[in-house]
Amino acid sequence: MKLATLKSGGRDGTLVVVSRDLVTCQAVPRIARTLQQALDDWDHVAPTLRQVYEQLNAGKATEAESFIEESCASPLPRAYQWADGSAYINHVELVRKARGVQVPPSFYTDPLMYQGGSDSFVGPCDPIAVLSEEWGVDLEAEVAVVTGDVPMGANVEQAARAIRLVMLVNDVSLRNLIPKELEKGFGFFQSKPASAFSPVAVTPDELGDAWRDSKLHLPLLVTLNDEPFGRPNAGDDMTFSFAQLVAHAAKTRELAAGSIIGSGTVSNKQGSLHGSSIANGGVGYCCLAELRMYETIEQGAPGTPFLRFGDTVRIEMLDADGASVFGAIAQEVAHYHGRKE
Repeated sequence: MKLATLKSGGRDGTLVVVSRDLVTCQAVPRIARTLQQALDDWDHVAPTLRQVYEQLNAGKATEAESFIEESCASPLPRAYQWADGSAYINHVELVRKARGVQVPPSFYTDPLMYQGGSDSFVGPCDPIAVLSEEWGVDLEAEVAVVTGDVPMGANVEQAARAIRLVMLVNDVSLRNLIPKELEKGFGFFQSKPASAFSPVAVTPDELGDAWRDSKLHLPLLVTLNDEPFGRPNAGDDMTFSFAQLVAHAAKTRELAAGSIIGSGTVSNKQGSLHGSSIANGGVGYCCLAELRMYETIEQGAPGTPFLRFGDTVRIEMLDADGASVFGAIAQEVAHYHGRKE
């Protein structure tokens, strides 16, 4: 089943069920007005939503309308919780090496996770709005899951059963602000602006064999300024599964339905800069920081700049038949000029 949120209908948008091919959708106010409302009563609501989904796919939905990704907010325009892990140790090793910091041994056995701002997310086709290019704007292409209620101390099996939806995310980082924040020993805040999620959130069963062991085994496609930038497989080199990440988040607290848990930047192990880029037959990157680290290793200094105003980013995932699974995150870096009413 595929679900999305249209920007119409107030701050939390309007829930729609989306056809498998992402061509049509149907609002379902009599079932659930918002995605959060559906998640709060998932066991009761999901079977009815699935009936609408089946009608859409069969071309029998009487209230169907065209699905337009540009009209979407993030599936949850705001959430009770957004916690982002760092499940790909290769990424952790590279970005910490760039800062001259060693990876503690515990990182290989205990997930790294930070709590991000969840009061307002960016729509999948909305700009990456910042006040200054000098902050070092970087994309971070990731996978995320949305949970139902998770009890404190949930084990990995319980955590796996609590995963309701899967989606993509661009977890933007302001790289030049990160070092001074981390020097304070209190974590990220200013260096982590609002994230953007894919137009569509998908139930795990919809992913078929690509969803196994609580990991999504498909390439994550990243395009930068209309040029291929990355295509690492999200299931490869993922040290911690989503079930492990959810269990980690629930160790000392209950997670409310609608909590979002991210994978961290998808990253596959590669040999070198010249063997890693797509142009040279590699799988490329899901963030600029990794490319800049490889450049530093091989050339003594990074040569690729961070994102500038006008740069465009596209993040998408295709199934085995080449069809878009979640729709695309398609954003342009822009100067922030205030909140739109």
